[in-house]
Amino acid sequence: MKDQLREFISLIGAGCMPDEDIERIADEAAQAYADPAAFLAANPDIIYDDSFPIPLGEWVVLGSLPETVVFLGDSYQELFQSITDSFDKSVALNLKPKQLAKTEALTALNRIQVQMGALNKEAGGYVLLNFSQLLDDELQMVMVGQNDLARVLELGEAVGIKVEPALEALKVAVHV
Repeated sequence: MKDQLREFISLIGAGCMPDEDIERIADEAAQAYADPAAFLAANPDIIYDDSFPIPLGEWVVLGSLPETVVFLGDSYQELFQSITDSFDKSVALNLKPKQLAKTEALTALNRIQVQMGALNKEAGGYVLLNFSQLLDDELQMVMVGQNDLARVLELGEAVGIKVEPALEALKVAVHV
């Protein structure tokens, strides 16, 4: 499982995380999945109990990813601000967070996805994915290259961490 976690974290953290961080998170998460009680005993600073909606290993992954990898917000405007903040100033974004203030959810997410899809052409553009179970925010996403999407979805299923293309999921939810 550690190898799958390493590849999964590497793909969702592409370019934003040093290899040693990816390795450490994968190792800790694999330990937490394998023996939650032993992991908690060895790491008393981890605040986790059985009332949490996700397994300990997933909690370790989610809690260890930097804000340049996991984007959070209670609105699409906040989410896009989080995404915008993760890029350095050399990346020209045409869309501005304030342009999402008065738009419906589907319109806002579509605009964000179009902007992300126009970036990183070598990776086929970026795709926003809903990530894990929502905890404290209304929106919780990661971004992967379109070329890595199928593998990320496969690895997410293998390690038991929910990942799904956000725009497609919202379209289904709106039209149900």
